Amino acid sequence: MTTKTSVMRAEIAEQPEALRRTFSELLPLRKEIEALGRETEHVLFIARGSSDNAAVYGGYLLQVHTGRLATLGSPSVATVYGSRLDLSKVLAVAISQSGKTEEIVDTMRWAADCGARTVAVTNGADSTLAEEADVALVTRAGKELAVPATKTYNTQLAALAVLALGLGAKLDPGELELVPQGIEETLAAPTDALEEIVERMVAVQGAVISGRGLAFSTALEAALKLKEACYTHAMGMSYADLLHGPIAVVDPRTPTLLMAAPEGPTLQGTVALAERARSAGSPVFGFGGGEALAAASDLSVPVPDVPEWVSPMNLIVPAQLLTERLARRLGYDPDVPRGLNKVTQTS
Repeated sequence: MTTKTSVMRAEIAEQPEALRRTFSELLPLRKEIEALGRETEHVLFIARGSSDNAAVYGGYLLQVHTGRLATLGSPSVATVYGSRLDLSKVLAVAISQSGKTEEIVDTMRWAADCGARTVAVTNGADSTLAEEADVALVTRAGKELAVPATKTYNTQLAALAVLALGLGAKLDPGELELVPQGIEETLAAPTDALEEIVERMVAVQGAVISGRGLAFSTALEAALKLKEACYTHAMGMSYADLLHGPIAVVDPRTPTLLMAAPEGPTLQGTVALAERARSAGSPVFGFGGGEALAAASDLSVPVPDVPEWVSPMNLIVPAQLLTERLARRLGYDPDVPRGLNKVTQTS
């Protein structure tokens, strides 16, 4: 295996400090978020790509812990169809790492014109998105050079955790401190299991990545990373949707990667899926899920024991490490995947 380092790997290692900076900067903004919350009832997320996966986390977090309906918007409703909606009781949360994706900026403007209040989640402090939102949650990831988003994605999750607290989630803000500490533990842990998973995935063409609830965002983001940096036909799905037909693709040639918090109501179902996938001959690789998922998997990568609501920030790190290692093992440059740019413009 090549020992060449990558910018992506360096940026993965920067996440603990990026998260600490982001929490420090954004937690004082809870009062501003609370004020917007008093004017609104529902939340509409506006995002694409990795930011869309972050929005999935935000949607579950808000609906489970604040009692607000939260949904992923379809920017084309605004930018392609030009439809008008009554968004007078809506908080529109636009998520863009750069803050420069025109479709996201235009859709946030459209939402505001339709009566919504707006929040921007971006790493671009001087971006149009940050400047035009009612409240800007500017993440403190620092400049990100590798095309696959790592620290910018994770700090988006951090911003959405703060958003939930500002909107009334009855959660302990002190538990956020466990996240960077846990990532440091993951980065310092032995890599034997991860290296073996890499070796077992070198020859595969496709993989199934699954989780449910708050961990579903991690499954989607892990699948996206494997697609964009390793060119693997990775399918990210909720395990509930996977059981409704796509489970048929699970076989000895198709590994199943399962993501789960060490605790929570979706863990039992994830373990059951691991057992079913193994019975079909699929190699099963568990990420997180504590001892229960480890026992049901062929190989497992432990994740520090943190509460379910913050676990996606810890769970994504082993998936990022897997992607970076596998890309290099396959002879690809994970920093510059073919056909991709750092800022993607859509219309």
